[in-house]
Formats: sequence, structure tokens, C-alpha cells
Amino acid sequence: MISYDPLWKTMKKKNVTTYTLIEKYGFYKATIQRLRHNRNVTTRTLDDLCAALRCPISDVLEIRLEPPADEEETPPSTSPKK
Repeated sequence: MISYDPLWKTMKKKNVTTYTLIEKYGFYKATIQRLRHNRNVTTRTLDDLCAALRCPISDVLEIRLEPPADEEETPPSTSPKK
């Protein structure tokens, strides 16, 4: 799962508000909402965020590796392959 938690920390650290992203850099309010809810955004949007904040992608997003719920309940098969 992709999380944009680092984005909000970076914005706070750099004193950049969502208003600034919208008014100064031209981001859409809908894009900000997508980021708030960890929804999909384009690579162009990610590139624009990095440019606006002058930071690497790691300051905008992180990948959280979590197994799907069905894999947590079912142990892996140990039967030999034929």
C-alpha cells in the first residue's frame, strides 16, 4: 500500500500548506483529497509535488508492505511439487 504520510510531514517541515499547493502551484483540490485518503495519483502529480517541495520522492510517499488479509489467515502450502 502506498502512503502519503511523508508528504504531510515534509509540508509541515517546509511550512507549505495545502492552500499553497493549490494557489501557488496549481494543484487541484481533488488531488489534495486523493492524497489525504492515500488514493491513486499520477506520476506527473508526484513529480510536480517533488518539484514544488524540492524534495526526493521518499519525502512524499512510502510503500507499506502488508500481506493481504486472506494470506494472514491461511498458512502457506507445504506440499511437495511434482
